[in-house]
Amino acid sequence: MGIIAWLIIGGLAGWIAGHIMRGGGFGILGNIGVGVVGAVIGGGLFSLLGLEAGGFIGSLVTAIVGAVVLLWVIAKVKKA
Repeated sequence: MGIIAWLIIGGLAGWIAGHIMRGGGFGILGNIGVGVVGAVIGGGLFSLLGLEAGGFIGSLVTAIVGAVVLLWVIAKVKKA
C-alpha cells in the first residue's frame, strides 16, 4: 500500500474515530495522525487476537479500531 493510501485511510479512520469517541474530528492533520497511529495499534491488536483484515475496507476497520482504542486511552490518561 502506498503512502497516499496510508494517508487517506489514516484521515478517514481518525475522523470516524473522533466522531465515535467525542463527536468531532481533529482537523485534517490530527485525523491523519490519529488514524495512522491507530492503524499500528489496531494491527497489533488484531495480530494478538489472530485476526486478519485485508484490502481497503479491512485496513480502514483495523485503523478505526486502533484509533478508538488510542483515543480511549488518551481520555483515561487525561482524567487521571
